[in-house]
Amino acid sequence: MPSVTIDDVRAAADRLGAVLQLTPVERSRAISGAVGAEVWLKCENLQRTGSFKLRGAFNRIAQLEADERDRGVVCASAGNHAQGVALAATLQGVRATVFMPQEAALPKIAATEAYGAEVVLVEGKLGAALQAASDAADTDGRVLVHPFDHEHVIAGQGTVGLEIARQVPDVATVVVCLGGGGLLAGVAVALRALKPHVRIVGVQAEGAAAYPASLSAGRPIALRELDTIADGIAVPRPGDLTLALIDELVDEVVTVSDQELASAVVLLLERAKLVAEPAGAAAVAALLAGRIDPTGPVVATLSGGNIDPLVLQHLVTGGLATVGRYATVRTRVADSPGALSALLQVVGSARANVVGVSHHRLERRLQLGQVEVVLELETRGNDHVAELQRTLADAGYPVDPS
Repeated sequence: MPSVTIDDVRAAADRLGAVLQLTPVERSRAISGAVGAEVWLKCENLQRTGSFKLRGAFNRIAQLEADERDRGVVCASAGNHAQGVALAATLQGVRATVFMPQEAALPKIAATEAYGAEVVLVEGKLGAALQAASDAADTDGRVLVHPFDHEHVIAGQGTVGLEIARQVPDVATVVVCLGGGGLLAGVAVALRALKPHVRIVGVQAEGAAAYPASLSAGRPIALRELDTIADGIAVPRPGDLTLALIDELVDEVVTVSDQELASAVVLLLERAKLVAEPAGAAAVAALLAGRIDPTGPVVATLSGGNIDPLVLQHLVTGGLATVGRYATVRTRVADSPGALSALLQVVGSARANVVGVSHHRLERRLQLGQVEVVLELETRGNDHVAELQRTLADAGYPVDPS
């Protein structure tokens, strides 16, 4: 018998009823057209605290004994679980201490404190923060709220599956991001009971994909290194409970690259008007990259939207460059009055918009009397960039590699 059942998920939904936002399911014409199937977005990025994590955290804390509540709770997180635990504890009058890596995004640290938790920054990666949280729990008896590998947490996350079944009754495929596995396992428990024929797919970042090897081995296999922009799903080892449930209930696990994650973030921002962090956009990235047979209707979960604005700016710039909407061009002009103006006239004639210009006189490859010019341009796609480069070359401006 599974460690988490549909009755557990329904009980979690009753506990969470007055706490959660019922997040919308929005049809995306842009993504539907790109993948050739009807695609709906389950917008957990619009949930309180900006992700689904409040569900599991609240359900876990709600079932503590009175003496456990008096001692308080601890957790370790780079951001989303931290905020979920902080708010869940505050709403239930429980003291919470959250251990976060020093490199955690500043907005996530600030938000966790604003939700009422004490934040302790730990030198090193998430593993060091988790060890510090475990040590604190052992020292004074506080309860460690695990980010994914606990029955109450999994049941709480499973309420997303209950809502999907109700909001899209004819759903055929559900795609869920996958880190430790709490969300995917919980959604799978709910959907296998309510929609047994639905195809369920998990999506991991290539640089943090512990599940494929673990599923093949039949036991959790820890990764030695993590290398991904999707910090929300950068988990080195699957949970024992989550791996067992996912092995039993989930049809497939696929992976996506960081570039595919970044492109999905940009598309969601531009076309769906939705802000998603890279982990939150993993399901959409897998659909757009063709990793999944898109039998529709498809529901893709947007699991979180807590992204540092500076990271978002970087991803937007990189994403626009990938599709040719933003280009950097290096060329050379004579070091004489009017030379730059003449170059910009050529750029204008090619219908590119200049965002920034910089001069460099000390490059080794420059001949005497030359200046290197670096142009940052808004362009209209990769074909337009290629056309612009040909126009510049024809006008006597060699385009150097960036």
